Amino acid sequence: MRSNSYQALFRTPEFTPLFLASSAQIAAQTVGGLALGTLVYRATDSPLLSAVSMFGPSLAQVLGASLFLSGADRLPPRATLTGLSTVFAAVSALLAVPGLPIWAVFVVLLAQGLIASLGGGVRWGLLNEILTKDGYLPGRSVFNMMSGIMQIAGYATGGVLVAALSPRPVLLLSAALHALAAAGVRLGLTPRPPRAPGRPSVAATWRTNALLWSSRPRRTVLLALWIPNGLVVGCESLYVSYDPESAGTLFACAALGMLAGDVAVGRLIPPARRTRLGVPLLVLLASPYLLFVLGPPVPLAAVAVALASVGFGASLVQQERLMALTPDELSGHALGLHSAGMLTLQGVSATLAGAVAQLTSPATAMTAMAAASLAVTGWLARGLRAPVTEESGERTPS
Repeated sequence: MRSNSYQALFRTPEFTPLFLASSAQIAAQTVGGLALGTLVYRATDSPLLSAVSMFGPSLAQVLGASLFLSGADRLPPRATLTGLSTVFAAVSALLAVPGLPIWAVFVVLLAQGLIASLGGGVRWGLLNEILTKDGYLPGRSVFNMMSGIMQIAGYATGGVLVAALSPRPVLLLSAALHALAAAGVRLGLTPRPPRAPGRPSVAATWRTNALLWSSRPRRTVLLALWIPNGLVVGCESLYVSYDPESAGTLFACAALGMLAGDVAVGRLIPPARRTRLGVPLLVLLASPYLLFVLGPPVPLAAVAVALASVGFGASLVQQERLMALTPDELSGHALGLHSAGMLTLQGVSATLAGAVAQLTSPATAMTAMAAASLAVTGWLARGLRAPVTEESGERTPS
């Protein structure tokens, strides 16, 4: 398969059903997250609680990655993805129950985050298995572009529905979309055996985590995938409190910028040049948010967040680097560790940003998170520019 041919991707067996099921899941997460964040903000008038309700489940990812991540390569992918989407549908429906106390909402979200920690490793490990070695980056690029489109449509539609109806019916829509994703996986994918032998266990999870973390180049890439964009997601978590009436617009503009960045990195930029863009894209990701120190009006803020989100294309560059540094039999675990760590840092950053906004203002908190992201990028830059060799990955057999 030519790495630059998107048509070839959709001719690859099982790519299309996995793509469509993932599309439904992203749409469900988008409309559901906006509805829940709005519901909590209306009930509490708290930027912190609103931010945590949207991104807080990610906080549980670190615990899930410590306990369950060995299942990413040791569980059958179709059954696991079907079960996860079914659970998410039930959780979304539960969150829509009238009169559910705020503390109960966060208990449910904690449980959801623990369960979700397994999903990224299973999904991206399966994608890596379905595609050829040189097909992973364009394949992941297509998934990221789909995510951007679904977020644009989801936030725009969710914003209209929340305003016209109320958050609870939108949560029920989210539950229906998760159920559709479960059906798509169950009917569209064929049963596959686990990629690695053995049963999932806490010991296996810790052992593989330690192996992956033992390589300094892999550590640098994982930190680059986790921290800079996690801090910028902390900025995004404050859209609702920055301007409650225009939050959907800001989220949609951010998704549009992310889509543009993924198209550029995955399709338009030659591989030789792409490898040099990891650090500059991380700088672009945070820099426009410094403008929020001035408290810009919504039109200018929308332009800033769209421009910044082009920088999310850095994750494609770093994921390609991670796969070059990782043995094939550990690819699912490595991608799951990336996903879980990234989501955890997003949850931590959303909580931190919400706390700073509670004490100061959303605009001040967004500026501070952007400055922190730039500082971390500067710290990691030298390691990210080092050439990738087989020795640098320390390819120890599992």
